[in-house]
Amino acid sequence: MKFMPEEMKSMEGAAREQTEQIASRLSKRKVRLPDGTSLPCIGQGTWQMGDDPSARKEEIRALRFGVELGMKVIDTAEMYGDGRAETLVGEAIRGVRDEVFLVSKVLPHNAGGSRLARSCEQSLKRLGTDVVDLYLLHWRGSVPLSDTVEGMEKLVQAGKIRRWGVSNLDTDDMEELFKLAKGTHCATNQVLYHLGSRGIEFDLLPWMRERSMPVMAYCPLAQAGSLRRGMTDHPVVKEIAADHNASALQLLLAWCVRGGNVLAIPKASTTDHVLDNAKAGMIELSPEELARLNDIFPAPTEQVPLDIV
Repeated sequence: MKFMPEEMKSMEGAAREQTEQIASRLSKRKVRLPDGTSLPCIGQGTWQMGDDPSARKEEIRALRFGVELGMKVIDTAEMYGDGRAETLVGEAIRGVRDEVFLVSKVLPHNAGGSRLARSCEQSLKRLGTDVVDLYLLHWRGSVPLSDTVEGMEKLVQAGKIRRWGVSNLDTDDMEELFKLAKGTHCATNQVLYHLGSRGIEFDLLPWMRERSMPVMAYCPLAQAGSLRRGMTDHPVVKEIAADHNASALQLLLAWCVRGGNVLAIPKASTTDHVLDNAKAGMIELSPEELARLNDIFPAPTEQVPLDIV
């Protein structure tokens, strides 16, 4: 590695060995993009990072520590803090850009024509890089999908982005996208997904799986459980977590990436939180445990509107 955070430098013996085991385990739990690119099933989100100057140093350390642990996918967006999150990420990946799979997102009103090209250039400048590995439409707006696809393809041809995808699109939107020329070049769809919000399992997740397209799951911890009351305190969740010597939140993250077609991007602003997220990648849930979790937080039996935060 080209860098080693202070937390890693100071580790000795068992602690250092455990950290290496975690990184090794994550390196084996992969999600594959349609173009064959393999990525770890747990990455790092940056929503609401970069807003507090007093937390900046620790947030940068957290992102770099996550890369060291194998969580090389870092997701951000021009919307996050009006670009402050991208600037933070740019500082965090300085000197280790080649070890990071960088994802950013364009706002809907900027997702076409010259505005798309300009937004991409501004994001690249804030990120301190000449190319983004994956560029997403943040959500669908008034700009036609055809214009967005055309603009994304031009950015690929210009070498500004390596691939593109979407976020917060439901099944009917994805079907419309795939009818467009080169719409099938879409690499992923980033949507909200956690144990308490399983609507995508009815139609969107199977639709994407049939096309070998992974889901990027944001808020996989339901914002520390706040998006679904009672989830982290449920006796069954706590019991199964305890059986794995894990926290309820680690169990939620392990559940989210259980199937091999989901890449989760939880946010962690401290190195301790990053380590907790990485450890979730070592948890293997049994069919019996999955069945118990399904009983208390079942998947829908009919189509429901896409859950969005």
